[in-house]
Amino acid sequence: MQRRDALKQLGMGAAGVGLGVAAASQVDAQDHGHAESKMPPVEHINLYFCGFHMAKSNPKFQLETQHYCCAHGDEMHQCVLYDKSTPDAKLLGVEYIITDKMYRELPEEEKKYWHPHTYEVLGGGLIAPHMSQEEEDAFMKALLPTWGKAWHVWPDPTTKVPMGDPLLMWSLMGDGQANEEMEAARDKQFGVDSQEIAERRQKLFDLPKPDVPLPTNMDFIGRQWTAEGPDTAAARKKELG
Repeated sequence: MQRRDALKQLGMGAAGVGLGVAAASQVDAQDHGHAESKMPPVEHINLYFCGFHMAKSNPKFQLETQHYCCAHGDEMHQCVLYDKSTPDAKLLGVEYIITDKMYRELPEEEKKYWHPHTYEVLGGGLIAPHMSQEEEDAFMKALLPTWGKAWHVWPDPTTKVPMGDPLLMWSLMGDGQANEEMEAARDKQFGVDSQEIAERRQKLFDLPKPDVPLPTNMDFIGRQWTAEGPDTAAARKKELG
Protein backbone atom coordinates (compact mmCIF):
# COMPACT_ATOMS: atom_id res chain seq x y z
CA MET A 1 0.00 0.00 0.00
CA GLN A 2 1.34 3.41 -0.94
CA ARG A 3 1.32 6.26 1.59
CA ARG A 4 -1.36 8.10 -0.35
CA ASP A 5 -3.66 5.08 -0.13
CA ALA A 6 -3.35 4.98 3.64
CA LEU A 7 -5.07 8.37 3.79
CA LYS A 8 -8.26 6.78 2.59
CA GLN A 9 -8.34 4.08 5.23
CA LEU A 10 -10.36 3.92 8.44
CA GLY A 11 -12.96 6.69 8.20
CA MET A 12 -13.43 8.30 11.60
CA GLY A 13 -17.16 8.93 12.07
CA ALA A 14 -19.06 11.59 10.18
CA ALA A 15 -15.91 13.64 9.67
CA GLY A 16 -14.63 10.94 7.37
CA VAL A 17 -11.04 11.53 8.45
CA GLY A 18 -8.76 8.55 7.88
CA LEU A 19 -6.63 7.33 10.79
CA GLY A 20 -3.80 7.09 8.30
CA VAL A 21 -4.23 10.71 7.31
CA ALA A 22 -0.91 11.77 8.75
CA ALA A 23 0.74 8.41 9.09
CA ALA A 24 1.06 8.10 5.38
CA SER A 25 3.65 10.83 5.29
CA GLN A 26 5.83 9.53 8.11
CA VAL A 27 6.57 5.95 7.04
CA ASP A 28 6.55 5.01 3.39
CA ALA A 29 5.14 1.55 2.68
CA GLN A 30 7.56 1.24 -0.19
CA ASP A 31 6.99 -0.68 -3.34
CA HIS A 32 10.29 -2.47 -3.86
CA GLY A 33 9.31 -3.53 -7.33
CA HIS A 34 8.97 -7.18 -6.43
CA ALA A 35 6.53 -9.07 -8.59
CA GLU A 36 5.35 -10.99 -5.54
CA SER A 37 5.70 -9.95 -1.93
CA LYS A 38 7.39 -12.36 0.48
CA MET A 39 5.80 -10.83 3.61
CA PRO A 40 2.38 -9.41 2.67
CA PRO A 41 0.84 -9.23 6.19
CA VAL A 42 3.55 -6.91 7.51
CA GLU A 43 4.81 -4.94 4.53
CA HIS A 44 1.88 -2.52 4.75
CA ILE A 45 2.62 -1.38 8.28
CA ASN A 46 2.93 2.35 7.72
CA LEU A 47 1.89 4.02 10.97
CA TYR A 48 3.95 4.53 14.12
CA PHE A 49 3.02 6.23 17.37
CA CYS A 50 3.93 6.02 21.04
CA GLY A 51 1.72 5.96 24.11
CA PHE A 52 1.18 4.41 27.52
CA HIS A 53 -0.75 1.28 28.44
CA MET A 54 -1.83 0.13 31.88
CA ALA A 55 -3.18 -3.25 32.92
CA LYS A 56 -6.94 -3.11 33.40
CA SER A 57 -6.63 -5.55 36.30
CA ASN A 58 -3.90 -3.45 37.94
CA PRO A 59 -3.78 0.20 36.79
CA LYS A 60 -0.52 0.77 38.67
CA PHE A 61 1.21 -1.52 36.16
CA GLN A 62 1.99 0.83 33.27
CA LEU A 63 4.23 0.59 30.22
CA GLU A 64 5.42 2.87 27.46
CA THR A 65 4.18 1.14 24.32
CA GLN A 66 5.25 1.57 20.71
CA HIS A 67 2.51 1.00 18.14
CA TYR A 68 3.18 -0.11 14.55
CA CYS A 69 -0.07 -0.31 12.61
CA CYS A 70 -1.77 -0.77 9.27
CA ALA A 71 -5.34 -0.50 8.02
CA HIS A 72 -7.63 -3.51 7.88
CA GLY A 73 -10.70 -2.39 5.99
CA ASP A 74 -12.30 1.02 6.28
CA GLU A 75 -12.98 1.15 10.03
CA MET A 76 -10.17 -0.71 11.73
CA HIS A 77 -6.42 -0.67 12.16
CA GLN A 78 -4.41 -3.54 13.60
CA CYS A 79 -1.17 -2.88 15.47
CA VAL A 80 1.82 -4.80 16.74
CA LEU A 81 3.12 -3.46 20.05
CA TYR A 82 6.71 -3.23 21.25
CA ASP A 83 8.37 -2.05 24.46
CA LYS A 84 10.72 0.28 22.57
CA SER A 85 11.55 1.42 19.05
CA THR A 86 14.98 -0.15 18.66
CA PRO A 87 16.08 -3.34 16.84
CA ASP A 88 16.18 -5.30 20.11
CA ALA A 89 12.59 -4.36 21.05
CA LYS A 90 10.38 -7.02 22.60
CA LEU A 91 7.05 -7.82 20.98
CA LEU A 92 4.52 -7.08 23.72
CA GLY A 93 1.24 -7.85 21.99
CA VAL A 94 -1.42 -6.51 19.66
CA GLU A 95 -4.01 -3.76 19.54
CA TYR A 96 -7.05 -3.30 17.31
CA ILE A 97 -8.35 0.23 16.78
CA ILE A 98 -11.90 0.83 15.59
CA THR A 99 -14.13 3.80 14.87
CA ASP A 100 -16.62 5.08 17.40
CA LYS A 101 -19.41 3.99 15.08
CA MET A 102 -18.13 0.42 15.04
CA TYR A 103 -17.73 0.46 18.83
CA ARG A 104 -21.35 1.57 19.32
CA GLU A 105 -22.48 -1.42 17.28
CA LEU A 106 -20.62 -3.96 19.44
CA PRO A 107 -22.57 -6.26 21.79
CA GLU A 108 -22.67 -4.83 25.31
CA GLU A 109 -20.71 -7.81 26.67
CA GLU A 110 -17.87 -7.07 24.25
CA LYS A 111 -17.45 -3.39 25.16
CA LYS A 112 -15.62 -4.11 28.42
CA TYR A 113 -12.54 -5.07 26.39
CA TRP A 114 -12.26 -1.73 24.59
CA HIS A 115 -10.59 1.41 25.93
CA PRO A 116 -11.14 4.98 24.67
CA HIS A 117 -8.43 7.26 23.30
CA THR A 118 -9.88 10.67 24.20
CA TYR A 119 -7.70 11.41 27.21
CA GLU A 120 -4.62 9.86 25.63
CA VAL A 121 -4.87 12.44 22.86
CA LEU A 122 -6.02 15.45 24.90
CA GLY A 123 -3.78 14.62 27.86
CA GLY A 124 -0.67 14.53 25.67
CA GLY A 125 0.07 10.84 26.22
CA LEU A 126 0.01 9.86 22.56
CA ILE A 127 2.72 11.20 20.26
CA ALA A 128 3.80 10.44 16.70
CA PRO A 129 7.53 11.24 16.78
CA HIS A 130 8.22 11.02 13.05
CA MET A 131 5.33 13.17 11.87
CA SER A 132 5.39 16.87 11.17
CA GLN A 133 3.28 19.02 13.50
CA GLU A 134 0.57 19.38 10.87
CA GLU A 135 0.50 15.64 10.24
CA GLU A 136 0.40 14.78 13.92
CA ASP A 137 -2.45 17.23 14.54
CA ALA A 138 -4.53 15.64 11.78
CA PHE A 139 -3.70 12.14 12.97
CA MET A 140 -4.58 12.88 16.61
CA LYS A 141 -7.86 14.48 15.60
CA ALA A 142 -8.75 11.28 13.75
CA LEU A 143 -7.56 9.01 16.57
CA LEU A 144 -9.36 10.91 19.34
CA PRO A 145 -12.85 9.31 19.06
CA THR A 146 -11.59 5.78 18.39
CA TRP A 147 -11.45 2.75 20.68
CA GLY A 148 -8.73 0.16 21.19
CA LYS A 149 -8.61 -3.48 22.27
CA ALA A 150 -5.09 -4.31 23.42
CA TRP A 151 -3.62 -7.53 24.76
CA HIS A 152 -0.06 -7.83 26.01
CA VAL A 153 1.12 -11.44 25.73
CA TRP A 154 4.53 -10.46 27.10
CA PRO A 155 3.12 -8.90 30.29
CA ASP A 156 6.41 -7.91 31.90
CA PRO A 157 9.17 -7.05 29.40
CA THR A 158 11.82 -7.23 32.15
CA THR A 159 11.56 -11.05 31.98
CA LYS A 160 13.77 -12.99 29.54
CA VAL A 161 10.77 -14.73 27.96
CA PRO A 162 7.03 -14.00 28.07
CA MET A 163 5.63 -15.34 31.34
CA GLY A 164 2.16 -15.59 32.83
CA ASP A 165 -1.28 -14.87 31.47
CA PRO A 166 -1.88 -12.22 28.80
CA LEU A 167 -2.97 -8.84 30.11
CA LEU A 168 -5.90 -6.81 28.85
CA MET A 169 -4.53 -3.29 28.65
CA TRP A 170 -6.32 -0.03 29.30
CA SER A 171 -5.83 3.68 28.66
CA LEU A 172 -5.12 6.57 30.98
CA MET A 173 -8.35 8.54 31.36
CA GLY A 174 -7.64 11.42 33.73
CA ASP A 175 -5.00 13.63 35.31
CA GLY A 176 -2.89 12.01 37.99
CA GLN A 177 -3.27 8.47 36.63
CA ALA A 178 0.06 8.25 34.77
CA ASN A 179 3.25 7.08 36.40
CA GLU A 180 5.18 10.34 36.53
CA GLU A 181 8.61 8.72 36.15
CA MET A 182 7.45 6.77 33.10
CA GLU A 183 5.99 9.89 31.50
CA ALA A 184 9.10 11.96 32.22
CA ALA A 185 11.39 9.27 30.78
CA ARG A 186 9.34 9.06 27.59
CA ASP A 187 9.27 12.84 27.21
CA LYS A 188 13.03 13.04 27.65
CA GLN A 189 13.60 10.24 25.15
CA PHE A 190 11.64 11.97 22.40
CA GLY A 191 12.32 15.58 23.41
CA VAL A 192 8.68 16.46 24.07
CA ASP A 193 6.62 17.85 26.95
CA SER A 194 3.36 15.98 27.55
CA GLN A 195 1.79 18.88 29.44
CA GLU A 196 2.58 21.38 26.70
CA ILE A 197 1.20 18.96 24.12
CA ALA A 198 -1.98 18.54 26.18
CA GLU A 199 -2.56 22.28 26.46
CA ARG A 200 -1.93 22.81 22.77
CA ARG A 201 -4.31 20.07 21.64
CA GLN A 202 -7.12 21.14 23.95
CA LYS A 203 -6.91 24.62 22.49
CA LEU A 204 -6.51 23.41 18.90
CA PHE A 205 -9.48 21.02 19.07
CA ASP A 206 -11.50 23.19 21.47
CA LEU A 207 -12.09 20.18 23.71
CA PRO A 208 -11.60 19.62 27.45
CA LYS A 209 -9.54 16.87 29.02
CA PRO A 210 -11.75 13.93 30.08
CA ASP A 211 -11.96 12.90 33.71
CA VAL A 212 -12.88 9.23 33.95
CA PRO A 213 -11.86 7.11 36.98
CA LEU A 214 -9.58 4.11 36.82
CA PRO A 215 -11.30 0.74 36.24
CA THR A 216 -12.17 -1.02 39.49
CA ASN A 217 -13.03 -4.40 37.95
CA MET A 218 -12.75 -6.25 34.66
CA ASP A 219 -16.39 -5.57 33.75
CA PHE A 220 -15.84 -1.81 33.83
CA ILE A 221 -17.08 -0.19 30.59
CA GLY A 222 -14.92 2.57 29.19
CA ARG A 223 -16.17 6.15 28.98
CA GLN A 224 -14.76 8.89 26.79
CA TRP A 225 -15.40 12.07 28.79
CA THR A 226 -17.11 11.89 32.19
CA ALA A 227 -17.33 9.64 35.23
CA GLU A 228 -21.12 9.55 35.17
CA GLY A 229 -24.13 11.05 33.42
CA PRO A 230 -23.97 12.06 29.76
CA ASP A 231 -20.66 10.93 28.31
CA THR A 232 -20.04 13.82 25.94
CA ALA A 233 -17.52 16.60 25.50
CA ALA A 234 -20.32 19.12 26.13
CA ALA A 235 -21.11 17.48 29.46
CA ARG A 236 -17.45 17.59 30.44
CA LYS A 237 -17.25 21.28 29.52
CA LYS A 238 -20.32 21.90 31.69
CA GLU A 239 -18.61 20.15 34.61
CA LEU A 240 -15.68 22.48 34.26
CA GLY A 241 -17.94 25.51 34.16
